[in-house]
Amino acid sequence: MAAGREALRLDGVRKVYGAEGNRVVALDGVSLSLAAGSFTAVMGPSGSGKSTLLQCAAGLDRPTGGRVFVDGAELAGDSEAALTRFRRERIGFVFQQFNLLPTLTVLENVTLPLRLAGKRVDRAGAARILARVGLGDRLGNLPAELSGGQQQRVAIARALVTRPEILFADEPTGALDTRSARDVLGLLRESVREFGRTVVMVTHDPVAASGADSVVFLADGRIVGHLPAPTAEAVAERMTHLADEVERQRAEAGV
Repeated sequence: MAAGREALRLDGVRKVYGAEGNRVVALDGVSLSLAAGSFTAVMGPSGSGKSTLLQCAAGLDRPTGGRVFVDGAELAGDSEAALTRFRRERIGFVFQQFNLLPTLTVLENVTLPLRLAGKRVDRAGAARILARVGLGDRLGNLPAELSGGQQQRVAIARALVTRPEILFADEPTGALDTRSARDVLGLLRESVREFGRTVVMVTHDPVAASGADSVVFLADGRIVGHLPAPTAEAVAERMTHLADEVERQRAEAGV
């Protein structure tokens, strides 16, 4: 991995929903640069633009303005097919809902992205990743035969199988119990340390955020803070102050 290489860059990204007179500015000129091999948590009060930031950065939604670069290449395309191809080649996803296909086995779910991309299905490689996430003995099981934490581990293995440059995780521990959440966060950290991936995780949980290298805070569609080497206590305190400040500003604005 090249030292100092940039995995993700947002230049003045805006996202506006609705027509004139009923517009909602979800992202208001966000600029951000994340180094390869980093683990960043994104936090903010409800309605701050966290999920919109992830969706625009991951190519799931098109920004109204600004530019997004993944591994130095601009995330752009003349067609939805071009964007889909870009995502399949460079980006992995993990969501709160595991999105596993119930009729496919664990191994089949993990190798599905390779099939969809028309790539050679490396079953042995997929099995090795599943072994790394602690599911080497569950390759033939169906999702319904697994716990929630195990299903999320399958989802992480599925995201890693295409060797993406960057892995976006949207509330990946939100549906899990405390122990399973801790295990999943450990896997995300391992994907950075061992697999060399870059992870961007949206979360509302200070404990989850404390597992990241740094936390970016959003409010009303803007980046309003950055916390390196976070602890759960420091994150919780910052979020409390941020929520109070947003509430005060909205009250003053009559929103």
